[in-house]
Amino acid sequence: MHSDHSTDSEPVQNLTYYLADEAAMLALGKKMAVALHAGLIIYLFGNLGAGKTTLTRGILHGLDYHHVVKSPTYNLVEIYKISKLYLYHFDFYRFNDYFEWEEAGFREYFNSDSICVVEWPEKAGDLLPKADLQLFFSILETGRSIEIRAGTETGKRCLIQWKNQKTV
Repeated sequence: MHSDHSTDSEPVQNLTYYLADEAAMLALGKKMAVALHAGLIIYLFGNLGAGKTTLTRGILHGLDYHHVVKSPTYNLVEIYKISKLYLYHFDFYRFNDYFEWEEAGFREYFNSDSICVVEWPEKAGDLLPKADLQLFFSILETGRSIEIRAGTETGKRCLIQWKNQKTV
């Protein structure tokens, strides 16, 4: 189900998962939720329909959020409060200019008390903070592939925790 691009003697830099269907995507999101905590920034890259919102739904279910999870395409951000944690799910697909992010006032959302999941982060240019984790979605003939890369030491710790879990 997954492979990592490291040996046992070197730190985990990335993990790759093959997901056959929506159920597998949701299961991966739930698995990921175990290692997530406030202060994390996660970027999601991939074409429309690649599964970015579905994975986010799985993460939220893994964090014990069981209400409707919808794409933030039109609202730009969906806010989920889970106990004392806020998860902000952004979608910048409709941005035409990098500075729309700045003008929208989203900077304050990226803080040590929240998890920020960002679809289409490239639409905000270099205005966003550095991502702890970057997920690259590929649409295959059958299913999806996701490569997860760590951008910080915190991200590397998440990868190690996921690698040590049973496979999805």
